[in-house]
Amino acid sequence: MGTSQSSSGPGPGVPLVPPWADNVDSPVSGDGDEASESDEPEPDQAASVPVAPHARFRGARRALGEFARSGDDRGLRRAFTHYVRTGYDGAGTMTRRMGGTAATAGRLNGVLQSGRAPDGTELRDAILASGNDVNVVLDAIVDAASPADGTQDKESSRRAIRDALSDLLVRFPDADFFALTDAQRSFVIERYTALDVYGRFCLDLQKTIMDKSPDPATALRRLKEVREFIAEHVAAAFRTIRERGTPATISNVTLLTRDALRATFSVFEEYS
Repeated sequence: MGTSQSSSGPGPGVPLVPPWADNVDSPVSGDGDEASESDEPEPDQAASVPVAPHARFRGARRALGEFARSGDDRGLRRAFTHYVRTGYDGAGTMTRRMGGTAATAGRLNGVLQSGRAPDGTELRDAILASGNDVNVVLDAIVDAASPADGTQDKESSRRAIRDALSDLLVRFPDADFFALTDAQRSFVIERYTALDVYGRFCLDLQKTIMDKSPDPATALRRLKEVREFIAEHVAAAFRTIRERGTPATISNVTLLTRDALRATFSVFEEYS
């Protein structure tokens, strides 16, 4: 339900936005080349990088403790306000911190649309040669969209992709990963985005819920509530973007995902 690693979160004095989070790769295009997303500068790209303050998650932990013990969602909302506002210096900085999520969403969309890895390798051929085993399919897509590098962020991203694809098969049992409808592909991108945000939350604050819940079963239940709380807000943000009439293409999914993340974190920041 949570992540495979549980910690007390990062300490003070570290940059809130690692250098690589602002330097994201372009998604793969349908012909295997990198797609040009926009000539406009990335949001907040030129902004200075704030440093994590002392006790950055103190308010979030206090509110999460209340939620863990009682299940009162007012505590959960307060926790997310503190998490974004104080833990990450606001929605803008947290959006930058999650830049890798947006970039991976773009690559994942490109892989699902083209059936190719970023280097142009045809995934379907390799999968058919393996007997079309669903686990091989999932592994191939995960490796193509988010190659392993041993970091916590990357492992969280890879887990989120695999879980999103598994959720797709629950929602659409007959889905063909390389012939998805627009609705199915949108479902994967939205679900991946929500699960990766949840993964970041777990790396930062899962330990608080595990420690403050009355028992392990309650802790797992609370984590599920957090996951669905995030998923509902991410889905609402993507829905608003769709209602604006902005089409999702290979070249702009990264930017649309970044917009959805910013909208989600802005809502979290304004909870009281």
